Amino acid sequence: MSEINVTPLVDVMLVLLVIFIVTAPLLIQAVPVELPKTAATRSVAPLRNLPVSINRNGQVFLDRKALATDALEDELRRHKNADGELNILIQADRAVDFGTVAQVMAAVQRAGITRVSVVTVAR
Repeated sequence: MSEINVTPLVDVMLVLLVIFIVTAPLLIQAVPVELPKTAATRSVAPLRNLPVSINRNGQVFLDRKALATDALEDELRRHKNADGELNILIQADRAVDFGTVAQVMAAVQRAGITRVSVVTVAR
């Protein structure tokens, strides 16, 4: 007989499948825990997104209002004190010099704002 008999292989695979089906539910069971009850907490205030845009000419805009680069830090501090925690969204034209973007990021850091995002467009 020159052919391979696959019947024993099928038998072994079916036994392994049955073992897996029987043991799988035992692996999923979690430890039963009765969680304590607590009073509801107040909700956390949502972050306010504040866009800082830099156009092709290097002009800086804070929330669509033109602003000198030197005055950006003071304006950001004023917004931070009024609104609490801020998330700065830096939107820079791709033709802008990186030095301008770095100055804006440094002003954001000096203003004490730690959440900064750089906005890009997917291709």
